[in-house]
Parts: sequence; C-alpha cells; structure tokens
Amino acid sequence: MQKQNPQEHYTAYQLKLPVEIEKIIEISDPVYSFSEVMDHIDLNKYLTIEERRSGRPRYDQKTLLKIILFAFMENGYASVREIKKYCKTDIRYMWLLQDNPPPSHMTIDNFMNKTMLENIDRIFADVNEYIFQKEQVDLNHVYIDGTKISANAGKYSWVWKKSCEKNRIKLFAKITELLENMNAGTALLGVKFDIREEYAIEYLEEILKKYIELVGFDPGKAVHGKGNHKTSEQRLIEKLSEYIERLKKYAERIKICGNDRNSYSKTDHDATFMRMKRDHMGNDQLLPGYNIQCAVCDGFIAAFDVYQYASDMDCFQPLIERFQSLYGQYPEYPVADAGYGSYNNYLYCEEHGMEKFMKFTMYEKESKNEKYRNDPYRAVNFPINESGLPVCPNGKEFHFIYSRPVRGNKYGRTEEYFQCEDCSGCPHKEKCCKCKGNRIVRLNEELTQFHAEVLNNLNSIHGALLRMNRSIQSEGTFGTIKWNRSYIRARRRGIKSLFLEFGMISCGFNLHKFHLKKVALRSAA
Repeated sequence: MQKQNPQEHYTAYQLKLPVEIEKIIEISDPVYSFSEVMDHIDLNKYLTIEERRSGRPRYDQKTLLKIILFAFMENGYASVREIKKYCKTDIRYMWLLQDNPPPSHMTIDNFMNKTMLENIDRIFADVNEYIFQKEQVDLNHVYIDGTKISANAGKYSWVWKKSCEKNRIKLFAKITELLENMNAGTALLGVKFDIREEYAIEYLEEILKKYIELVGFDPGKAVHGKGNHKTSEQRLIEKLSEYIERLKKYAERIKICGNDRNSYSKTDHDATFMRMKRDHMGNDQLLPGYNIQCAVCDGFIAAFDVYQYASDMDCFQPLIERFQSLYGQYPEYPVADAGYGSYNNYLYCEEHGMEKFMKFTMYEKESKNEKYRNDPYRAVNFPINESGLPVCPNGKEFHFIYSRPVRGNKYGRTEEYFQCEDCSGCPHKEKCCKCKGNRIVRLNEELTQFHAEVLNNLNSIHGALLRMNRSIQSEGTFGTIKWNRSYIRARRRGIKSLFLEFGMISCGFNLHKFHLKKVALRSAA
C-alpha cells in the first residue's frame, strides 16, 4: 500500500481578509460614487421584491440591479458571465453583494430580460434625475448625433422588400396562366375560375379545394419519385400549392418590412440593411444594423433611442419627443449636423418653439463658397418682379405651372413649380440650364427663409460655440462608447433587446461621467 504524502495538498498561501471590506477599497473608487446615486433612488417602485409562494426564494433584485449597473459603469459593456466572474473575484462587487452569494449567469440574464427590459426607461430617468440635479445640467442646450451599430445578424442574410414585390407580381402572371389551364380542364363541367390581376391567398386556397373536388383527386394516391407518371390534374394541383406557399412567403416578408423599411435580416428581423463606416469587405456594401441616436447635455446622455431608419432626418422628431417625455420640456437650442436639417424638422422646431441650429445639406457651400452663394443662375437668387414672378438673368419671367405637396410633409406644405416663358436663343443657356425646352424651377419660399435663419444662427458667435460644443460632446460621447469602451457591435438581437442593452450602457456612461467630474472637482480643490 502506497503511503500518502500530505505535503501534496499543502500551500503556504492563506486567505486573510479584514473584518471590514471597506478598508481595502480606496476612498476615490467609483463604487462610492455609484453607491451615492443608488442610495438616493427608490428602487422598490419598479422591482419585484415580494417573495415567491413556492419554489426557491428569489434573489435580491436590488443587489442584482446594482451589480449590473456598476459593471456597465466600469466596463462600458459587460456580459452576464463577466458580471458573474466579477462577483466572485472583485472586492467591490463583494461589498455590493452585502453577504449575498454570487448570482449565476442565468439569474443575471433572466433579471435583465424580464425586469430590466420593462423598466430600463424608468431606471435611466431616475439615475439622470439625481445626477442632473447634482450637476445642474442645462437641458436647454441639447447636442444631437447618431451612429450606426452593426446588428448581431448574418451579413448576407438580407431580404429586400422591392424584390419580394416584383417577384409577387411575376407570380401573379404565372397563376393566371395556371388558372387558364385549369379552366380548360373544367370547361366540360361548367365551372370556370375567375382570372384577376392580383390574387388573395384565401381565394387561391378556395380554388385549390374546389378543383380537387371537381376532378375527384385523392391526395393519398398521389405518386412521386422516379418512374411514376403524374396525371395532369396532380401536376396542376402541386403547382398551385407551390404558388400559394410562395405567396405566403412574400406576404410574410413584406409584412415584416412594414411601411417604413425596405429590407431586413433573416437572422434578426428588426435589423435593417444600411451603409456603415466600418465595412469589412471594403466595397461599400450594405450591412444589417440599427441607428442609435443620443441627445447629450453637458456631457451626459439625456435621451437615447434605437431606430430602424438609415437616415438621421427621420430620427430627429421621435428623439425630441422622447426627450420631452423624460423632462417635460422641449430644448430651446437643439444642435445637430447636416444629417438632420430638413424642411419637416424646421417646421417641427417652429411648431414647438425651438431655435433652428441644425445644418442643412448645402450648409458648407452656402457659408464658405461665395461663388456658389451668389450664383445668379440659382433659382433662389432670381429677383422677383412687381407681379411676384421670378425673373432670370436674361430678363425672362417664370410663370407658375403647378404646386405639389412636399414629400413626407405632415403640415400640409407645398412647393411651387415655375417655367420660363422662353429659353430659345438665350445667351445664358449653357450656364443656366442644360435642358432642351424651357427651364423649370422648384421654389419653396418658406424653406429659403429657414435656410437664411439657420445660416444666421450658426454663423453667429453663439452658433459657433454651439457647433464646437456639439463636436466635442455628442461625437465625443460616441467616441468614448465605441472606441474607449469597445462597443462597436450589438450583442443582443431585436430592437427591444438592443434598447435595453444601450439603456444599460447609457446609465453606465452617465454614472462614470458623474464619478469623473467628482474626482476632477476634488483634485481642483
């Protein structure tokens, strides 16, 4: 019998911990700033704190919320397994646990997907309420910017709405041809199926059922495989069944896209294909993603949202409405780049008493290129005569043709179209217009006035300071989140889950910013 050596299980290291863990944590540690905010928030109003009547007792939800938010404050983003690891190895998480055992990764995940998913809005608002009051954050100056985040979806799993619509129209033509063949066979029975331009799925299913009854076909006796000859009736029935299934597939895909999108991903139905700054193929291809928008005040994220629109113009109004729902007011100075300046957004600012500090598309040329700004051949620079009609450099009048509603406008605004009375033999023809007939121009006097107001606002001293602050604060916020904290791709699938994910990131960002300002103030003192 081999003798056991007790030295094999011996170690010279022994665990030694003080009675009070707080003595190890430095006084300037972020956990104290975090605890200050959490202690001033009533967590009971949106957490389920009552015990279960049966089964295992529920893990303390206040503790779960604290360790999750602190993990996002420290790391920018933290997976559930990383949070579990921190609870076992980091002395600060042990202090937050307050003698509770470390939770499992499934406990953390279930809490995120159930409780936090429903209440992330309120948690974000409560965290901001204390921080903004403490830091005296100015909510009148809001700096807006957005970024496109790659979705957690297959890069080549696209579904195009227009492709589905075109293929469905082609399929309608094939169904018409098929019904004509079926009518040729049922003519002797005195039955004829209606031929239409478009076919509803229910109508075709009724035709299929009726045709099977008329020809007396038994689906149980259908033949398949090599060496078996199918009857003409079986071929027509199988073909119509195939077309019905294809129509269902197209209808489902068009429904998933909805009215506002033209594509989606098969592996994440909420993701839309859009152009990204980071293209792994380097050929400017479309990738599945989301448009994340942030409204920043004094360096803190005041409001955020996740959208499926590729254009920033469509995100401005819902983001401001979200800001208003959180703080009960509209910002006086919403500052944004040229991606947000549109006729609809200027009208929206006019309606809600907000100043117009959003650049428009040609802002750089308008403000810096004097030749472009004073170009006499631009329609907006045409003088207006006594009759109220534009006059070209050759002295010809432009007469009103028609007016048309502005595309996507919800305010009933229109734009007017004018045509020159005679462009033949004009010495300015090459510089003014390359069209064959008389030149047609589109004028919108209200939009022209908005552009002049925006130029005046942005080129003032106040406007220059706001433009400088926007590049520092809003773009700096996304720079910190994406590059300093390595969040460049969505981890969760679905727009609701991504809203939760970025909500936790925003809470962590504001908490971290609050701590840094406290440290800076302490150092200055």
